[in-house]
Amino acid sequence: MVTSPLPSRYAETKGVALVGALTAAGRFVFSAADARERSGTVGLAPGAVETTLLRLAEAGWIERLRRGLYATTGALPGDIGLHSFVVATALVRPSTISHWSALSHHGLTTQVPRVVTCMTTRKVVTPSMRGRLPRRDQGRHRWETAAGLGVTYTTVTPARYFGIEEVWVDERFRVPITDRERTLLETFAHPAAFGGIGEGFGIVEEHAGDLDLARLVGHAQRYGAASVARRLGVALERAGTPPKALEPLRRIPAAGVSLLDPSGPTRGKIDARWSIQDNLTPRR
Repeated sequence: MVTSPLPSRYAETKGVALVGALTAAGRFVFSAADARERSGTVGLAPGAVETTLLRLAEAGWIERLRRGLYATTGALPGDIGLHSFVVATALVRPSTISHWSALSHHGLTTQVPRVVTCMTTRKVVTPSMRGRLPRRDQGRHRWETAAGLGVTYTTVTPARYFGIEEVWVDERFRVPITDRERTLLETFAHPAAFGGIGEGFGIVEEHAGDLDLARLVGHAQRYGAASVARRLGVALERAGTPPKALEPLRRIPAAGVSLLDPSGPTRGKIDARWSIQDNLTPRR
């Protein structure tokens, strides 16, 4: 027989009624302030809310995501568990699903991400940065919730926080996610985050016909980095994209010659048309 951490009569108390009032209002992720705001509707004193939420979390009936922020777990009648993307984008706002998680969502990779990857304009301080949870992914600290969900956040400038759409992850929730073309562009902007420039080249080779080329080129122009545009242009050219469609990428002003693989050695033939040094193709 499994016993609850709380007395069985607790299921009939004001704490559970409070969660019911929150979910009835569509608050499946809620703050302590949200709970205090609705506490009066179930006869719970505002001063008792923090303790009540703590007991509910200890029982596994809600989850504490971070200080002052909670989520439902689906353990109570009428309650639902939340998609990992919903939790990840609620932990830090604004944030959007990006990088590996977005690649997987859009069917651009067969790899299954171990953690949820997000992009944000905020500087994120995770519990691991405070020395409480020493968990890292490729040198980056990750946020891990009490339920074991791992999330990494990449900070970008507001000017590069674009190419975002809203998608439904279930019948109740929509989340922001980088679109297919913005997701692909990131593999050329920060290839090290994807294990190398080969990931981007492989995606272009396999999915060139499925991409919105005008949107992809537009995203590269808006991103405003000549090295990124040129890496992308070379990949698209090798995949058979008509030269005329790639002219906008070549017109982005470049200060000098960039490496095709920024993490590779400074060697290889220089392609003057793209101001790119091909350090991927072996010399013959």
